[in-house]
Amino acid sequence: MTVAQPQRSAAMIASIADPGVRTTRAPFGDALVKAAEADQRIVGLAADLAKYTDMHVFARAFPDRFFQMGMAEQVMMAAAAGMAEVGQIPFAATYSVFATRRAYDFLCLDMAEPGLNVNIVAALPGLTTGYGPSHQATEDVAILRGMPGLTIVDPCDAVDIEQAVPQLAAAPGPSYTRLLRGAVPRILDDYDYSFELGKAKLVRPGDDAVFVSSGLMTMRGLLAAEQLAKRGIDVAVVHCATLKPFDEETVLAQIAGDRPVFTLENHSVIGGLFETVAAALARRGIGKKVVPIALPDEFLAAGALPTLHDRYGISTNAVTDRVREELSARA
Repeated sequence: MTVAQPQRSAAMIASIADPGVRTTRAPFGDALVKAAEADQRIVGLAADLAKYTDMHVFARAFPDRFFQMGMAEQVMMAAAAGMAEVGQIPFAATYSVFATRRAYDFLCLDMAEPGLNVNIVAALPGLTTGYGPSHQATEDVAILRGMPGLTIVDPCDAVDIEQAVPQLAAAPGPSYTRLLRGAVPRILDDYDYSFELGKAKLVRPGDDAVFVSSGLMTMRGLLAAEQLAKRGIDVAVVHCATLKPFDEETVLAQIAGDRPVFTLENHSVIGGLFETVAAALARRGIGKKVVPIALPDEFLAAGALPTLHDRYGISTNAVTDRVREELSARA
């Protein structure tokens, strides 16, 4: 009994890195410390989850600039807004489900409406925990996309996180970042890539199909593209690290032509990247099929993360199989 429970728990919070992919431990915490060394206005807040959002790294380095708010997400948001009002640059960390479902009104009226530079760093986005709907923020982007003035960032890996933190600190207005925590994959180092807030980037060229992806699904897309290349299928990967504002120009330029287009996202098929791309096409009067690879519009099961990623179609092998099926149906 005592042996089985830790094993089960470990599988439910396993790293989202595929086998063989390098990882970096707590890139957000280290990046925030580095940014804070250069700018004394940066402060950190946590809602009793510093250890589980990598904010504990900042707390150790700057104990006088860290504020533990307890299990009171609304209070944390209001306090962060107050700090921003007097010239500080807060980074407030909690789980995605709490930042969106529990503290939406405070984020909207205390931060977004006055345009304050408050940066919400939200761990466990989408299907990055096996602990069921109470912890799986599969609809967080859908909840927040309609909030005026809010920047939404969905980083792929440690490279994205490290480069995003100082840019978020320097940017006006509030932001919401879907944080990857703990042992975070490191894959974009292998490509000619740099994070630029508000911009999508072509990470991998390809002639046969196009992936438009965000978050950890860019990692999965790149790995799937490698598998598909061995079968003679050349797939391009366009990474949308910033979901709002959305870089329509870059994305639409990359999906022009006859290549099949797939969107890949660690989020519900409702209200996220797929619908953003589809709306951009519709606004331009472009009739083009887009195949979504996303989480279903349902509350997801609890269980081991690798099993759940296979079950809901966002593992690397599941992406590869889906693309092959779609291309075969078009042949």
